[in-house]
Amino acid sequence: MIRTGKQSSFVEMWINLLFILVALSMVVPFLLVIAISLTSEEAILTKGYHLIPPAFSTDAYRYIFKSPMILIQAYWVTILTTVIGTIASLALTSMTAYVVSRKDYRYVKPTTFYIFFTMLFSGGLVPSYILITQYLHLKDTIWALILPGMLSPFYILIMKGFIGEIPKELIESSKVDGASEWRIYFQMILPLSKPALATLGLFISFNYWNSWFPALLYINSEKLVPIQLLLTRMMNTINFLTTSAQFMSGLSIDTSKFPNLSARMAMTVLAAGPMMFVFPFFQKYFVKGLTVGSLKG
Repeated sequence: MIRTGKQSSFVEMWINLLFILVALSMVVPFLLVIAISLTSEEAILTKGYHLIPPAFSTDAYRYIFKSPMILIQAYWVTILTTVIGTIASLALTSMTAYVVSRKDYRYVKPTTFYIFFTMLFSGGLVPSYILITQYLHLKDTIWALILPGMLSPFYILIMKGFIGEIPKELIESSKVDGASEWRIYFQMILPLSKPALATLGLFISFNYWNSWFPALLYINSEKLVPIQLLLTRMMNTINFLTTSAQFMSGLSIDTSKFPNLSARMAMTVLAAGPMMFVFPFFQKYFVKGLTVGSLKG
């Protein structure tokens, strides 16, 4: 028994060491990104990347925050899109998953096949653009950023697998007590599905937060530009000015002072930073939602 205890402690130590190394492999690159964003451009070009900035500089952030109101407006659009899109997507996903998870639903097989079929084939970019702009008339509206990613068949199937784990006897007993379908859904299914909802909500919010292509297609108004597209435009501007310096000798712009590499990292921090503060609030549901909400046929 003593030998077994020593062996288990030895194995546990190596397992903990392995996970520490894995955690460091994920944390250290992000710390390096922050350090590079606070390093002067000349130091990066001459001394390379360091976890401790050899020459501290905030030029990258000062360039990005040169027009703070535009940045704040872009953050507001992204936050609004993420919140509304995540709530609406979770509502539609859970409702659809609840329907196809019910064995007494007559068309459960064709409906599930239809949902699965849409995972394999999509309508294409041109039909989607025509639908959003000409039929739904959503161009230059906030809904053009929300509707394209609102419903995912993959998330529906994950939610279906989770709801399928709920004993059907609970639903049957609620029906015997006179509960309606809406009451069963809101007062029983949703509270029991908190781990799956939190997990899918995190994935959906990440998708909305990092989305920039719908804005590139459907948004012309500067007031509806999300943060990802705004940062992409800034990065393109910096790249243009730095790569075209030989053609700009007649202008009063010192392109050698433009932060290029440091600005890339600063934009990464600004784009990913807010979502890193959201993740800890969902962490307690994350593992359970992934393991229990497995896919089933």
